[in-house]
Amino acid sequence: MNFEITPLTLAGACQDKSDALIVLVSEGFLAGKDALSLLIAHALEAKDLELKAGKILAAYRVPGIHSPKIWLVGCAQGTPVQVKTALSAVMPAIKSAQSKKLTVVFASAPQTPAVQAAILTVAEASYVYTTTQSKPVGRSLSLLKLGVPSLSPVVQKTFDIATAMAMGIEVAKEWANRPANHATPTLLGEAAKALSKAAKFSCEVLGPKEVDKLGMGSFMSVAKGSREPLRFIVMKYQGTAKTQAPVVLVGKGITFDTGGISIKPAAEMDEMKFDMSGAASVLGVFKSLSLLKPAINVVGLIPACENMPDGLAVKPGDVVTSMSGQTIEILNTDAEGRLVLCDALTYAERFKPKAGIDIATLTGACVVALGAVRSGLFATDDGLAHALEQAGEQAMDLCWRMPLDEDYADALKSNFADVANVGGRAGGAVTAAKFLQRFAKAFAWAHLDIAGTAWKGGAAKGATGRPVGLLMHYLLSHESAHQNKVSPSSRKVKSDAD
Repeated sequence: MNFEITPLTLAGACQDKSDALIVLVSEGFLAGKDALSLLIAHALEAKDLELKAGKILAAYRVPGIHSPKIWLVGCAQGTPVQVKTALSAVMPAIKSAQSKKLTVVFASAPQTPAVQAAILTVAEASYVYTTTQSKPVGRSLSLLKLGVPSLSPVVQKTFDIATAMAMGIEVAKEWANRPANHATPTLLGEAAKALSKAAKFSCEVLGPKEVDKLGMGSFMSVAKGSREPLRFIVMKYQGTAKTQAPVVLVGKGITFDTGGISIKPAAEMDEMKFDMSGAASVLGVFKSLSLLKPAINVVGLIPACENMPDGLAVKPGDVVTSMSGQTIEILNTDAEGRLVLCDALTYAERFKPKAGIDIATLTGACVVALGAVRSGLFATDDGLAHALEQAGEQAMDLCWRMPLDEDYADALKSNFADVANVGGRAGGAVTAAKFLQRFAKAFAWAHLDIAGTAWKGGAAKGATGRPVGLLMHYLLSHESAHQNKVSPSSRKVKSDAD
């Protein structure tokens, strides 16, 4: 889908020739003399339109208004959350109408963050997965035009960021949604290579021989049971001087998780294709970075493999040696995500990062604790934790900080290795984070457990693209801090999706 933003008053919107027109009406609306203003004013006076967020009034072929299909939608005070609620309520009708071109206009000057909410909500609602369908029902919406009463540089910048985020989220959804036989580690590596070639950042894909040479015994142990060879993907985005330390993102890339020898129950095991959602989010972030071209440095690491119960698969009780030299007793082969991440975190040390963040669908315990609303956040640095929490609020991609008390590490003690890979059911999300913490002592570290937020089940089954929005706001905050010291350069964002 393509995106446009334009100065558009209600009088101007009357002349708009899109297939469908959505007018977001908030409190404090002042009517003019144009046909749209009069329509809204009469509807409010007759109480046919309420300003409560999500209340809708539909109209068809109103004299003086060129768009044939019109939806007036209440959005209360016009906060980002209320704009999201309003557009989420009306978008099913837009999809049913199979409109190709949609204009969304704010009846009053919007809060700047509401512009982002509008872009992301429409993009979310219009996404359709088609890759493996023989007769795909393609996305009908091809253009979203966003109209605001006046277009300031701040609003333009917000729009540019939002459209880049929307395209990154779509990449993340696409790869997380693909069935495991269409998203193998090899295919994931090829996707990263293709993205890097188009976006002109560097990408290296390492295979089993290179990973073995690095001494990643923990990562390799997980891949042993699969005929699909592992891949270790290293992406580097350089937007500023090499002397500036990068942020390193590490995405869990288990392209399918059977649980290995500690095999999972059959029910809903198909959803384990989503176990590489952390990796997909890193791909999505790099898509967004390639569009925005911010003045920051970012490294993306994706350890990708399958977890399968072959005769060569690692067994409960086996002891392996990680890249760090620490030995690990594998008590449960279904706790494999931490085994691939720990070696990637050790590898991250070579970049001397200002911060390292891993993103993983890691524990069912985090789903129990936080459900599908907030991702679990663990961090060794208070400043990093606060920045990620703030970024989540700005992106409406929420997280919640969880504890890292040292007492939790006692559950990981082993009689046969330096550490066990599980510590029992109690506090499972925390003990998983404590395991990873052992391998991330060389830099400020955070862990995002997205097991509850990366995808939806049931009738709405599919990837959410989270936490691309959170990560992008966090990364862009580094650019803002840098630009306080250096004169900013102008930048234009391409706003058409691939």
